[in-house]
Amino acid sequence: MNKKSSLILALDVLSRDEALRLSEQLGNYFDAIKIGYPLILHAGLGIVGEICTSIPVIADLKIADIPNTNRLICEAVLGAGATAIIAQAFPGKDSLLACADCARDFAADLFVVTEMSHPGAEEFMAPVAERMARLAVETGASGVVAPATRPERIRLIRSMIGERLIISPGVGAQGGSPGGALEAGADYLIVGRQIYGSADPLASTKELIESLRAG
Repeated sequence: MNKKSSLILALDVLSRDEALRLSEQLGNYFDAIKIGYPLILHAGLGIVGEICTSIPVIADLKIADIPNTNRLICEAVLGAGATAIIAQAFPGKDSLLACADCARDFAADLFVVTEMSHPGAEEFMAPVAERMARLAVETGASGVVAPATRPERIRLIRSMIGERLIISPGVGAQGGSPGGALEAGADYLIVGRQIYGSADPLASTKELIESLRAG
């Protein structure tokens, strides 16, 4: 991804028309748009290709299955035009390698979830986040997902993965601090409801960018 703002828009709307309107309106202010099951299930897989004509698309399907199924999912969404995928590490190295190999075939990025941003992630994911970060490195992933809601976890993961990218969800509605996440080592901040749920998404985007520039 070419870095302009260090921001990724998590576009979890359900309407194709709304998704296209927001991506066209906000695309110049974000480095990528992240879409997941909610939008793809409502609008169809074709929405990936429609959005990626103007801005890179990260397919956040948190892929987590046996190797062959992982490969089929990756081929479908990358073939539709996504430039990056997000996968879970907990199914094991062979499953993650299937995603990594497919990403390489499509010259795409793979981001591996180490720990999610919601409180429940501390119950099961946090205790094994370091092992999942190591798997990301071993499989040659482009980077990882680490939570803006817990900057100390970003700092730990950064110490393990070197120069690989960290994309960090939880900014805005979940309470994550943009400055805190970046200072801890995140490369990109993922923000969703704060923007697309705003009465004026463009104004909210510009306000966020200005706050980042101001430090």
